[in-house]
Formats: sequence, structure tokens, C-alpha cells
Amino acid sequence: MPDSLSAYTTLGLGGPAQRVLIATNADELAQSPANSFILAGGSNVVVGDGGYPGTVVLVRSVGVTVREVEADTVTVTVEAGEPWDRVVAQAVEAGWSGIECLSGVPGSAGATPIQNVGAYGQEVAETITAVRALDRTTGERLVMTPEECRFAYRTSVFKHSDRWVVLSVDFRLARSPESAPVRYAELARALGVEIGHRVPLADARAAVLELRAGKGMVLDQADPDTRSVGSFFTNPVLEAAAYTALRERAAGLGEPPSWPSPEGVVKVSAAWLIDKAGFTKGYGPGPVSISTKHTLALTHRGGGSTADLLGLAREIRDGVKNRFGVTLHPEPVLVNCEL
Repeated sequence: MPDSLSAYTTLGLGGPAQRVLIATNADELAQSPANSFILAGGSNVVVGDGGYPGTVVLVRSVGVTVREVEADTVTVTVEAGEPWDRVVAQAVEAGWSGIECLSGVPGSAGATPIQNVGAYGQEVAETITAVRALDRTTGERLVMTPEECRFAYRTSVFKHSDRWVVLSVDFRLARSPESAPVRYAELARALGVEIGHRVPLADARAAVLELRAGKGMVLDQADPDTRSVGSFFTNPVLEAAAYTALRERAAGLGEPPSWPSPEGVVKVSAAWLIDKAGFTKGYGPGPVSISTKHTLALTHRGGGSTADLLGLAREIRDGVKNRFGVTLHPEPVLVNCEL
């Protein structure tokens, strides 16, 4: 078994681990060494060139179990290592609605609550009813409620914390052959429907997969644009004054795509900021570059290093800050490296 963690990440980057163990079920995962690093699909992690100076535990526990069936809903328990897109495909096939717009998201089911994975108008926090986790500080196994998970935009209590190990996740899905109401304008256009309409689950899944593939966001060994962590930066969430300042600095470039919230803050498009700051698709010839399909994805085309990747990310972050006064923050977990 190779000790380089590049073999276990979608970027294909990262130095060696001191030791690599495999957990094939929740019990083995719960018994992992206290200071080990837990690594599942490797789709949302950037590992430094120095690797990890300790034990890395690969999460390979799989399975989807129907826990409860009610008139309109079904609750399923998904093991942490189950490939996420396989969960979505099974749900669509079974007529379970609520996660179909998360089709094509790489990685494992256990990672979804950590990141509060979201795409095309859905996020997992809307369907998660419980997360079974190990508290490393006490050695206890807990069943955590959504409130205890503290879900927010692309984050949770689990992110940037070594305290928790996610063992399995419960999802409550609607028993319906139709999707949840379509919320995302780009998806609605692709489906030929208005915002708020429902479509057959299979149609929603197919449309999302096509949209993601067009942006290099569906893993394809033949396509170097997919050797990434997906979106490298989160969409900035700005207070009203900061958003006004952004619009002033962006005068002449068009209106920045934005999504206001009832709390008075405004989420703006990181992809738009990156592009308008001069970092266009394909920028950065060499072993790392911006995807030729999507400005939010930083790709590794082979022969590069994590240092190369982070150097490009810093250049983009600093360029956007200088042009628009907005600071971009990385979405993936950074291991033994920093931006």
C-alpha cells in the first residue's frame, strides 16, 4: 500500500503518512487511534507536501439501512464511508426525494455533515435528522441532533475540529417520485421549468450531473479538470456595507451575482469575483491551474505539488482582495499546510 496520501485524494497531491490504517465498519472507525487523521473520499481535503506525521485512518465502512418508513417519509442510516453519489442514486431509484440535486458530489456520506454539503439549491442539513459520532475527548458515541451539529453555510461543529469522528448519518427523505421544488435558477433553466416547480427525480439527477460535468465537477479520470477539490473558495457572505462597497468597486463590470438573505447579509459569487479580477478559466499554465471549465476549481494536471496549488490559491485570493476588497476563504480542509 503506498504511503503517499496523494493516492487517496482527488487532487492527487499530498506527502506520506507515517502509517495508514483501514476502518471497514463503525466499530473499527470508533477504535481508531486518538490522534489519527480520518480520511474518507479525499475530495475536500488538501494535504501538505510534508504529508501527515502520524496515523491516517481510511474510512471504508459502507451500507444504507432503512431505519423508519412513514406515510410520506423514509429515514435511512448511511455508513460514513458509503460513496455519496451512490446514496443519491439509490434514493432516486427508490423514489426518495430531497438529495437529488446533490448528485455527482464526490466523497463519502460521512463527510457531508462536516461540510454541510450543498449544491443547486439543496444542502444536507435540510434532510439530516441525526449524526452518530465518536467524541474523542470522552470516548463516547453520541447521537447528535441537527441543532447540536450547528449547521451553517458550508460548515458545522465538525469542521476544523479533531474532536469528532462521524460514524454514520441519518437522512429523512420524502417518499415521492418528484424532486423537491427547484430553487436554483441555472437548474430550472436546464430543466425548462420555473423556480418552485417539481420534476421527476431522474430528470433532476440527470440535469445536475450534466451541469456538474460541464464544469468539471464530476470525477473523470480522463479529464484533468476534475482533479480538484471542487469549489476551492466559498462564496463570500457580506454585510450590507461591504456589499455596497463591492458594488462601487465593481462599477463598469456589471452587477455582481448575489443572493440576499433575510438576516440582511448578502452572499456573492466567488467565481464572478475571481473572473473579474483577471483570473479566467485555464489561468496558470503548468502543473496547477484554474479549471478550463469553472473558475472556482483549482486543478492539478500532474507533476505538481501542494505548494504549487497553494501558491496559485494565494495569488487568486490576494488579487480578488486588491481588486474588490473582499477576502476569499478556502472551502476544503487544509492538512499540514495553510493558505
